[in-house]
Amino acid sequence: MKRQSNLFKLLFIVVALFSFSALYAQQMTVSGTVTDAADGMPLPGVTVAVKGTTTGTITTPDGNYTLSVENGQTLVFSFIGYKSQEVVATNTTINIALEEDVIGMEEVVVIGYGTTKKKDLTGSIQTVNADDFNQGAIASPQQLINGKVAGVQITDGGGAPGEGATIRIRGGSSLTASNDPLIIIDGVPLDGGDVGGMRNPLNVVNPNDIETFTVLKDASATAIYGSRASNGVILITTKKGSGAGMKIDYAGNVSVATKANELDILSANQYREVLTDKFPDNVGLMGDANTDWQKEVYRTAVSTDHNLAMSGMIADKMPYRASVGYNLANGILDESSMERTTASINVNPTFFDDHLRVNLSAKGMFVNNNFSNTGAVGAAISMDPTQMITGDMYEPYGGYFTWTRGDGTPNGNAPDNPRALIDQRVDKSKVNRFIGNAQFDYKFHFLPELRANLNIGMDMLESQDDPKEVMAGAAWDTDAYLRGGSYEKYKLKKENKLLDFYLQYTKNLDAIDSRFDVMGGYSWQHFWTENTSGSWFNLPNEDDDFVRDPENLTRNENYLVSFFGRLNYVLSDKYYLTFTLRNDGSSRFSEDNRWGLFPSVALAWNMKEESFLEASDVLSTLKMKLGYGVTGQQNIGSDYGYFGTYKSGQPTAQYVYYNNVTGSYDRVPLTTIRPNGYDENLKWEETTTYNVGLDYGFLNNRISGTLDVYLRETKDLLNQIPVPAGANLTNELVTNVGSLENKGFELSVNAIALEGSDYSWSIGANVAYNENEITKLTRVEDPNYLGVQTGGISGGTGNMVQIHQVGQPANSFFVYKQIYDTNGMPIEGLYEDVNGDGQFNESDLRVYKQSAPKVMLGLNTNFNYKNWDFSMAGRANLGQYVYNNMASDGGFYNRMQISGEYLNNLNKDVFNTGFNTAQYLSDYYVQNASFFRMDNITLGYDMSDLLNNNMKMRVYTSVNNVFVITDYEGIDPEVSGGIDNNIYPRPRTFLLGVNVTF
Repeated sequence: MKRQSNLFKLLFIVVALFSFSALYAQQMTVSGTVTDAADGMPLPGVTVAVKGTTTGTITTPDGNYTLSVENGQTLVFSFIGYKSQEVVATNTTINIALEEDVIGMEEVVVIGYGTTKKKDLTGSIQTVNADDFNQGAIASPQQLINGKVAGVQITDGGGAPGEGATIRIRGGSSLTASNDPLIIIDGVPLDGGDVGGMRNPLNVVNPNDIETFTVLKDASATAIYGSRASNGVILITTKKGSGAGMKIDYAGNVSVATKANELDILSANQYREVLTDKFPDNVGLMGDANTDWQKEVYRTAVSTDHNLAMSGMIADKMPYRASVGYNLANGILDESSMERTTASINVNPTFFDDHLRVNLSAKGMFVNNNFSNTGAVGAAISMDPTQMITGDMYEPYGGYFTWTRGDGTPNGNAPDNPRALIDQRVDKSKVNRFIGNAQFDYKFHFLPELRANLNIGMDMLESQDDPKEVMAGAAWDTDAYLRGGSYEKYKLKKENKLLDFYLQYTKNLDAIDSRFDVMGGYSWQHFWTENTSGSWFNLPNEDDDFVRDPENLTRNENYLVSFFGRLNYVLSDKYYLTFTLRNDGSSRFSEDNRWGLFPSVALAWNMKEESFLEASDVLSTLKMKLGYGVTGQQNIGSDYGYFGTYKSGQPTAQYVYYNNVTGSYDRVPLTTIRPNGYDENLKWEETTTYNVGLDYGFLNNRISGTLDVYLRETKDLLNQIPVPAGANLTNELVTNVGSLENKGFELSVNAIALEGSDYSWSIGANVAYNENEITKLTRVEDPNYLGVQTGGISGGTGNMVQIHQVGQPANSFFVYKQIYDTNGMPIEGLYEDVNGDGQFNESDLRVYKQSAPKVMLGLNTNFNYKNWDFSMAGRANLGQYVYNNMASDGGFYNRMQISGEYLNNLNKDVFNTGFNTAQYLSDYYVQNASFFRMDNITLGYDMSDLLNNNMKMRVYTSVNNVFVITDYEGIDPEVSGGIDNNIYPRPRTFLLGVNVTF
């Protein structure tokens, strides 16, 4: 009976619940009017939808609507250009007033020494925040914005884990000095130099900790950084804590990287056929194996990334955010990897009723690199595929197949065994880096319009090889066989110390409807570097001694002292003026050239606020900007280029003296020291930029973007010129003699194509055109001056295929004009007599094509439907050319055998040319490398209502380097510098990730 009673109670409860649900879910008709909150006018075409369903309607021309819903359901009111509203349907009449949503104009943008509102900008500045970053397998910070900013070209150095990148903003402004932009992390400018033992100096920042990238492109925006800003400025801001309760974020993923492409070379069977046909006398050198050397050196690599962050508020006074990250990135080249641990903390307390704001920031990085041996990439395409990998007969060489001479010693000219290159060499490093700063911003109690800002920062780095690991195996190469191995040791220390102080006064002048702020400050920065290296040969066996080269110790330092100021003036929110001035003093130059003045001025006109456009419902933003400024370039590669320095001679260059005892000439075991050439009048390069810009927006900025047209003129260009014998200590000297210019335009468009209660679709695109031209290279006009040849290649001795020449783009190709037969095949050794003198010689070399792209495109789109999100991002470079050195050095028959001593494999391009001998300077190898690359495709699902809405989780999958469309015949058309030679291939990466927030 008791069990029946319990069953009766359960049935009663179930029936009651169903009855209550039916009563609560009763149908009702809701009606009302939707109006504009600003003027009360009715809004037609507003979408009124029941959240989570397909039920909905739109408002009539007079703003009215009627909809049948269930009691308690949520209605969503949405309309382009207005903020969406949600209301629970409990009444039969619901009237709604929608507020305009002017997207982005109140957004705060980071600029040099401060922030400003987006609507007040006068320079060419673009910000990419965390919501818009590229997704997928992101190991290095620069990958977050690749293709996102018009005029910014980011070319990864290859597919190695944590690989660095070449970053160019509006083309390069120098020939021999650095073309890299100035990078500033949380107010600390980096020194811009490479770091030994580390692929990418930016790896100090965990990509998951970055909040925004801000790119300053024109001189009116960058001149506040003076002598370091000719190549643009990138400001990186990391995430900070908020005033909300404690929040814990976890982001983790696992990825699988595979080889996306490989070079076309002869298989073992093809190789046997060609060798038998072309060189029958050498078939005895072939082996019996069928070895795919590219397969032997590459692998499928599994990587993982984990990041944990905690943020919140301490005692209602101190916002904080702390994070720790671990990334194990394995490369597709066997043994290559990067293991990185990062930690960061940002604390942002305020004191004295918000009069004093303090930002404390610290970032630490601990990296273990295994570089593997990238020489195996080239060896895998040149090694004879008929040879075995290992064998007992090769025990003297570690068991690896090795080409030898008649006396059994390794042949130093022959291709190395790719597996031996990887297995018998260990190249590891440890890098520790710390970047920290403390900023104090004080608003004076007695004068709130006046603020004082002090920023003290440092960047400390130590990099070294890993002695324990290296000593386990010799640094392997063919000469090392003869010496019993070698060990090279290095250690690098860097210190970068900073002090910035400025005062800023802001005032509203209500009587004339205007406002202004004026800022003035002082900056001091000190860079110090110590580099120690040494080599050991004949690694000690049980009974052998070893030889140690003298340890090489170098130290460098330089100082930068600056005074800077800026004035911003706004009249009636229509007319804007910005004036900046920086005076830089650099220890890299003599006292006569030490100080440089860098001014800029920018004007802006907010035409939308004028009476003739103010009432427009279609046009929401229209602002014209004019900018002019001068910036410098003092990263010239030397801290002591203006006075005499000395260097050690070669070990064989030693002092000789006559020995009276032996009656012979003996060498003193001390190397010579010789002076370097120098130019005491050396100074920084100087770039003047003119910029005309237009910010536009339609439909309350649902469609928005910018258009910029610019001209950049660089003078006092550093160039290496010949000097008369006896005039200096060298035959060539780097000095300020040249000039070049870049001109072009940039256009960006961002649009919200669709927006509803459960879906949205946004599209972003940008296009940039840049034209580069060298206008001067010598102090006096010399029509016979050819230019500066550059662009060294593999193959032959001293071959160079590029040139800096007046009237041409920098790094243009300098080659012969190939002649073809009636079948379109290049004729070996036959080139056009370009100058028409009836002879063929070096005077027939001609400038042909450029290595930098003329046009760059960036495309991205995001689509969201309920809890699903889908995004794609891609890039295109058009009008760029690449010298295919892999084909020129491996695509001729005679390369197959060398004097009957050893064999090389061939590039299959030999079937297209039929070349028997090398034709390195043929323009046939300068190939169109325009491309479109789909960088990333991502699909995600968001679960935001877990644990009573206390937990959010997003699960996603992505593919990086999805595909490339190109006519280029090499392995990858995206090559920094324009010469394709032995790059680490970019992998295709598949990733599964999760983001969790508590």
